[in-house]
Amino acid sequence: MLAGGEVRAIGVSNFIPEHLNRLLAQTSVVPAVNQIEAHPYFRQPELLAANAEHGILSQAWSPIGGITFYRDGSHGSTLQDPVIGEIAAAHGKTPAQVMLRWHLQQGRQVIPKSVTPSRIRENFDVFDFELAADQLAAIDALDTGVRGGPEPADITRASSGREIPEA
Repeated sequence: MLAGGEVRAIGVSNFIPEHLNRLLAQTSVVPAVNQIEAHPYFRQPELLAANAEHGILSQAWSPIGGITFYRDGSHGSTLQDPVIGEIAAAHGKTPAQVMLRWHLQQGRQVIPKSVTPSRIRENFDVFDFELAADQLAAIDALDTGVRGGPEPADITRASSGREIPEA
């Protein structure tokens, strides 16, 4: 907080455009970052555009799509997606590295989760290659529009099961 009791910057999580519009209508503080679910199977292009329009950095949680995901009626993983695998092979990288690079090249921050030291090192090794425009487009085309996490509009005081005090 600043000396006058004002906040210099805020971040939000899982704000969809209607949440952003409500916040911006009620305050002059624009969030610096909106942490959202974003991965090849769930891109949220409208939300990414809304964040960019307001100068809000999009930060992807679950940037690799989690362990399993339902796509085209099957239970699978982005790590085994043939499109991503083909791109990874072309660059001598892993599918996870390709997905992290995809995010970074499109201007998003990423928060990959791992407790394995070798995977943590692997996650940082994404700055020595670049995806071509057609590769970025191929990954974009994997979007299912299906969220893996909870629907932000459904998260309310009543649905949370606990008291949320007023600010």
